[in-house]
Amino acid sequence: MTLRITRSADRPEVLKLTGRIRSRDLTEVKAEMRREHKVSAIDIEEVTLVDLDAVRFLASCEQAGVEVVNGSAYIRDWVAREKKFLEEKGE
Repeated sequence: MTLRITRSADRPEVLKLTGRIRSRDLTEVKAEMRREHKVSAIDIEEVTLVDLDAVRFLASCEQAGVEVVNGSAYIRDWVAREKKFLEEKGE
């Protein structure tokens, strides 16, 4: 499954990601984040697989004030660990 990026009509500030997030998808995700509505949250409830670059991206989003919501425990835990690592590095 490839990555699908959508926005709800009633909550356009929430970006919903579905499928796999790979490093090659991040350019498209970032472009969507820069479109019309400022993104306040990224919903990863339907994300099934991520790679390290995707986890680092999600961690950096949280550091920038964008909530990463829902999602499986393994992805949430990995993002939390990566976010802590980035904070310790001073990034």
